[in-house]
Amino acid sequence: MTTSAATAQTRRGKRVKPGFVEKTIAGITNNIEQAIFSEENARRPGLLQRRDPRIKVAAFVALVVAAGLSRSLPVLLAAYALVLALAALSRLNVAGFAKRVWLGIPFFAGIVVLPSIFFVGHHTLLKIPLGLFTLVVHREGVKAAATFVVRVGVSVSLAVLLILTTRWADILKALRAFRVPSIFVVVLSITYRYIFLLLHTANAMFLARKSRTVARTSGHEQRWWIVASMSTLLSRSLRMSEDVYQAMLARGFSGNIYTYENFTIKAADWLMLVIALVIAAAIALQSRV
Repeated sequence: MTTSAATAQTRRGKRVKPGFVEKTIAGITNNIEQAIFSEENARRPGLLQRRDPRIKVAAFVALVVAAGLSRSLPVLLAAYALVLALAALSRLNVAGFAKRVWLGIPFFAGIVVLPSIFFVGHHTLLKIPLGLFTLVVHREGVKAAATFVVRVGVSVSLAVLLILTTRWADILKALRAFRVPSIFVVVLSITYRYIFLLLHTANAMFLARKSRTVARTSGHEQRWWIVASMSTLLSRSLRMSEDVYQAMLARGFSGNIYTYENFTIKAADWLMLVIALVIAAAIALQSRV
């Protein structure tokens, strides 16, 4: 076997790493699939899917407020266990649900609150020598940071659970039932539809780029194409926002949300609201102890 043939075979045997375009296409497609899959979760015959959206919005808001007021780590952990139980009873993928939550906002919340473990408290838990100085980790700071991260995680988990088990149109209609200003509902409705269109437009641009590229491009060429694509996408987005709103007006949109289903509050819905209010009150009262 000649050297050139061996080199070619070696190159064929190596796994080619995906480039920037492939990674971007995969990320955009994954976001679109997650949004569509969320709508499919809302149609499953689970525990929360069968409840009235108005009751769910009121119950989850009360629980989020109570979690925000809590300063007890065991109580917050118990509340998170309740959230996971509700996710399982609603026939959601509990592992995927937890991953979606904890890889997002709580992770960044932990980064923000991390310096507090070195400055809050008086009892030393750990000393980290770093050359000329030593970092001292305090027990009170670690407890406060852990409580803050879990509190954010519980609040975000409740919000994500509500979105996964309720269709977006039903959430908007429930907000109008609570006399939320119509301009707020209109902005949310347009934003939701616009995000889908923007993702589809960006995905089409990257696919067009990939289909017209034969050889591997240099880093300078990729950066130049990204700058040009950003400007093109910006101009398209400005024009698209007006087109979306005009299309909604042409189809009779007047600020009110209409769905095929009429909301009907049943006895099980009232029971769920009472239980949620009792749990929220217990969490809030415990925070004062």
